[in-house]
Amino acid sequence: MARAVEFAAVLGSDKAGQALGPAAAAGRFGDEDLSSLLGHLAACKPARDLVLMNSVTQLRNF
Repeated sequence: MARAVEFAAVLGSDKAGQALGPAAAAGRFGDEDLSSLLGHLAACKPARDLVLMNSVTQLRNF
């Protein structure tokens, strides 16, 4: 969470919040996970266009 506070101070709380949602949904809270998600969001589609998959959904579609 310290990284999230740092990113919010630099980029704004809206940007940090956009990355925290998918991070929480994916259970990704490693040191570089939030910065990776922020980089992805900056370079790609907005978070509302991302589709999160879980192992159950992936197995059903296999």
